[in-house]
Amino acid sequence: MEKQKLEELRDRVPCAALLQRAGFAIDVKESTRKALKYRRGAEIVIVIHGGRGWFDPLSDAKGDVFGLAVHLGGVSFVEALDQVADLVGVSATDPVWSRPTGQPAHRISIPERWAKRRRPWQGSMTWRYLCTERCLPVTMIQEAIRSDVLREGPYGSMWAAHVNDDGALTGWEERGLDWRGFSTDGSKILFRLGSSDALRLCVTEAAIDAMSLAAFEGLREGSLYLSTGGGWSPATDAAVRRLAARPGAVLVAATDANSQGETFAGRLRDIAEEVGCDWLRLTPPAEDWNDALKAQEDEKKERKARAGRGGLPHARRPHQG
Repeated sequence: MEKQKLEELRDRVPCAALLQRAGFAIDVKESTRKALKYRRGAEIVIVIHGGRGWFDPLSDAKGDVFGLAVHLGGVSFVEALDQVADLVGVSATDPVWSRPTGQPAHRISIPERWAKRRRPWQGSMTWRYLCTERCLPVTMIQEAIRSDVLREGPYGSMWAAHVNDDGALTGWEERGLDWRGFSTDGSKILFRLGSSDALRLCVTEAAIDAMSLAAFEGLREGSLYLSTGGGWSPATDAAVRRLAARPGAVLVAATDANSQGETFAGRLRDIAEEVGCDWLRLTPPAEDWNDALKAQEDEKKERKARAGRGGLPHARRPHQG
């Protein structure tokens, strides 16, 4: 097939159409407008570049729609061409976004957008979201605010800062009741909470989980609680390697208790072996650390309720003479 015809075919068939034909479903809560996450069982594919590109976050596989057909079916390139050609004219189902629309965010820089947002305050919508929905203790929220890693997002959502090795802001994780994403034009590197020179490096997949683990441990001295933002970019890999290369460092894989978490944990173990630092797997007692924190809070409430029901004085029985 001529190169021009290949390009035309590539432009006419989005990766999402191939994935949906193969039985993948979009995970809207884990997707952004620029990165759509598709799942089929334990398999994950992220669609990028306006539907023209993709990558597998659990491996190094990536490419265009032809490479995706090869990746999914283990077929030859010629067979992949036939599969893609069969999908010409097939539309992929677009997700319905609940994120509020407004002035395009790219008109001002990442630091400027961050500076325009207030820090959460007691009683604010973001504060209530973190306390009520996420069960984070007040002391932990206050610590994150003191560290200047939180901002009030739209409609009570939370922004959690990602920074580089110099502490420069590169973007932020966005979490709310009906929204999960990452800042437009931002770069995932690492969310960091704790002492910058700490040697115990606890790596989670979300800022909420990093703060939840810190709450479990009482913000353990000498620990730095990190989040990759649910991805694993080259910049994230490089940042983790630089931290792990510190003399005496211990790399703690505190990722989720699922297949993706185990894959990330394996990457962290490989880094530890390559840089020569100690490594530890810390598995949450639920799927992630925030789920575990919420379960712990529910258990406390239940114990309190049981104590209240059993704490009433018993009526005295009449004396039997």
